[in-house]
Amino acid sequence: MAISKPARTFQDLLVWQKAHEFVLEVYALTAAFPKHETYGLSLQMRRAAVSIPANIAEGFRRRGKADKARFLNIAEGSVEECRYFLILAKDLGSCDTQKPTAMLEEVSRLLGAYTTAILNSSTSSLTSISRRDIKGEALG
Repeated sequence: MAISKPARTFQDLLVWQKAHEFVLEVYALTAAFPKHETYGLSLQMRRAAVSIPANIAEGFRRRGKADKARFLNIAEGSVEECRYFLILAKDLGSCDTQKPTAMLEEVSRLLGAYTTAILNSSTSSLTSISRRDIKGEALG
């Protein structure tokens, strides 16, 4: 009897893993923000950060190319929102944003590669996109 290969999950995606690590970094970063930012910049930054891996996960199980791309586009919008919040936090002197900015840039690059792989794939092969495509190696 042949052993079947376990089904891939969104957690297998390198882009999701890196986005999740970014969220954890944002939570650690914002925990040190001044108390008056609890319901301001801190909350907004956390929500935008969480939106990135959440939308990657939701798009992962969508069947159609357009539906997948829509959720990935929402995640890309949240990347840009986080990019602005990091600029603002730096300008306000709230924290050192070098590490989370570098992490966000990696997420942005991987998300762009994953989105390109989805959009360039045939509809029938959406579930068989290789890890090389997800990691961006096959796409440059």
